[in-house]
Amino acid sequence: MEKVTAQWLQSIDALKDVPLEQLQWFLDRSEQITLQLGDSVFVPNNPIKGTYIVVDGSFRLCMPQGKEMREVAVFEAQDITGHLPFSRGKITIGNAEVVETLTVLFFPIEQEQSMIRSQFELTQALVHVMANRIRDFTALQQQNEKMMALGKLSAGLAHELNNPASAVVRGSVSLLKHLKLVPDAFKRVMALKLSVDDVTYVSDKLFSVVCKDEKPTLSMMERSEREDDVLDWLDEYEVENSQEIAESLVDFGFSVDDLDDFKKHIPQEALSSVFGWINNNLVTEKMVIDIEEASRRIAELVGAVKTFTHMDQGHGKQYADIHNGIRNTLTMLQHKIKHGNVKVEELFDTTLPPVNAMIGELNQVWTNLIDNALDAMDGRDNAVLQIKTGRAKECVQVCIIDNGPGIPEEIKSRIFDPFFTTKEAGKGTGLGLDVVTNIVKQHNGKIKIESEPGRTVFIVEFPFNG
Repeated sequence: MEKVTAQWLQSIDALKDVPLEQLQWFLDRSEQITLQLGDSVFVPNNPIKGTYIVVDGSFRLCMPQGKEMREVAVFEAQDITGHLPFSRGKITIGNAEVVETLTVLFFPIEQEQSMIRSQFELTQALVHVMANRIRDFTALQQQNEKMMALGKLSAGLAHELNNPASAVVRGSVSLLKHLKLVPDAFKRVMALKLSVDDVTYVSDKLFSVVCKDEKPTLSMMERSEREDDVLDWLDEYEVENSQEIAESLVDFGFSVDDLDDFKKHIPQEALSSVFGWINNNLVTEKMVIDIEEASRRIAELVGAVKTFTHMDQGHGKQYADIHNGIRNTLTMLQHKIKHGNVKVEELFDTTLPPVNAMIGELNQVWTNLIDNALDAMDGRDNAVLQIKTGRAKECVQVCIIDNGPGIPEEIKSRIFDPFFTTKEAGKGTGLGLDVVTNIVKQHNGKIKIESEPGRTVFIVEFPFNG
């Protein structure tokens, strides 16, 4: 290709208003480089060497995401990239690979300060390129951050939904099989020809226990002892299937005293059939309860998703209880909490008034801060996550506290910077806390951090009537 001219540079939209003499100055200090298919323009974690203007051909920029490299941009003729005036970037963050025989105009970084001092319009044009690049790249990375967060939430939610859904299926199948056995038990009881008073007593006592709202809470030791006592009683009177019946009776809070009461109204030769019938009712009741609880759990998770995304509400500010969003966030992250064996302590001031806020956006704040806290405690024994709410004058204050290793003093001042991350490549974009900061500012609030080994606190404050 012919040597690049100042007029060709001026044909680039970003440089169209730059005087030709300044573009010639740029050319005189630049080098024309040709690279072949598969060559690298630059590789990750190397010093940025200068500015690149694509003359012909193309190359793609790939960045790590998860365990693979993802294409984030393709640069073609007249595109400008690399180091630009006043850029704070010093290290390359991706891999640039030639996809079509490439010719670039390379301007070394060592000449940049001279350009800033003497070539005003050229510097201004390149700064405008940098501003556009930051805007576009930030938008892309924020989208990636949201998609990574959505992926983690989706994986956890799928796991949480799978358990109760499977329980409903198992319970339904078991219940169907069990109900097929009920007629035989009913026939045996009917054949006993018990008196009306005795039948009424047994039925009333059984269903008074079954219909109790709260079942007794027993320790493992207490339950084992009661099961042994009930089993001994059933075996003494030669009740068939005594082991299963003992477990069912104890599940619903029956004791040996209750069995003695039953015996007063049941002939000894009828005990086995009657307790078989009682057990059938208890097993049916337990299956129904299990299905109901699993179904309720599914409904709660779906409700948490609906509230978390705020999808049935407008996107403006409205008054709401701050704790609802935090609890729904914990529900969404429940799988990660369980996986890390993390104890969650809710230290909520429930007397706080509603806050005027964009609920969906605030849920992003809680998600990022809680998710980061869980990551910080990953692999730690006795991990504890504390979430504390309270009042700070006319503001609500929310503290997210973890007992992880803490944040080193030398990086504490940088953790809110865009693209800064302590996570390994592909696990974080460095935009989580930047997103948090921007959302908190939208609510006229502030966020600060206190950290020492074994305790890190993120403190979010914003007005109740923001």
